[in-house]
Amino acid sequence: MDFGNILDQWDEKTAKPYGKKKIDADRKKNEAGPADDADMPSENGKVAKAQPKANPMDVWIRRYGTQDKDTVNANDESSVTPAEKRRRLRAKKCEAVIDLHGLTRDEAWTRLESFFGDCRRKGLEKILIIHGKGTHSVENPVLRRMVSAFLEQNIHAGESGVSSKDDGGSGSTWVILK
Repeated sequence: MDFGNILDQWDEKTAKPYGKKKIDADRKKNEAGPADDADMPSENGKVAKAQPKANPMDVWIRRYGTQDKDTVNANDESSVTPAEKRRRLRAKKCEAVIDLHGLTRDEAWTRLESFFGDCRRKGLEKILIIHGKGTHSVENPVLRRMVSAFLEQNIHAGESGVSSKDDGGSGSTWVILK
């Protein structure tokens, strides 16, 4: 077919006045679907009913589902208040432990730096530092003061506190990582 013929046919269809009755009739015809497709014979000779067309949005929703943003999920961290999260972390058992007994101040500092880095990479939330009570120190407990100075300077150290009696009491410190 020649492109000129196609344009002529187009002009023929669109040049005629299109009244309201014709528009309504065409709309009803399109909504009902073509009559020829409603009952078409299949390959085996039986008449098959035409399947209604599915709305693409309904198909997508059935396939992928929807998520109600207003419902609260208990496993969702964003729905937990900061106070509840702190309470949960305080009650949580420590996930990793480092023992600094017998180390000098400098050795303990470098071990703590690498320990904190490893714990951050692993995604741990709470750790335990065993520094001892300082009963063998000539002066005041050296490692306890060094650990508290380290925790004040380290950007990944969050809340900390003295451990329970089972975890070493005043000879150890728990830390919540940021």
